[in-house]
Amino acid sequence: MRMNEMVRRTRVHERLLRYYEKQGLLTPERLPSGYRVYRESDVETVRRIRCLLAAGLSTALIAQVLPCIRADDERLVPTCPDLLAQLRGEGERIARAIEDLQASHAILDTIIAAAPHGSAGTPRSSQQGVAEAR
Repeated sequence: MRMNEMVRRTRVHERLLRYYEKQGLLTPERLPSGYRVYRESDVETVRRIRCLLAAGLSTALIAQVLPCIRADDERLVPTCPDLLAQLRGEGERIARAIEDLQASHAILDTIIAAAPHGSAGTPRSSQQGVAEAR
């Protein structure tokens, strides 16, 4: 299938498809004219890429992981034994990032709470802003 059909089927912009190709995640065939021709299996590959990106993996890591993942009833299942350790490591990295963000959020809440009530710089809740706008 050509690029327009691939965009329609995957709902992924053509710039992203070209980026995935540049990153080695997709390898469409090329016609002599330079047009890309995607295989039916590339639709599933893009779905897997999007899922792994949503899980917080980088495209560099996805390039390593993609050959070791198969789809099984709407789930991605690892097939390479050494992949689990790598994925666990990524899970730990994400957990640390979440903890760091929660700590940052707590500090920000403390700073906001210390602001004098009624000052012009005090943020209002979205409900107050909506009520006052009416």
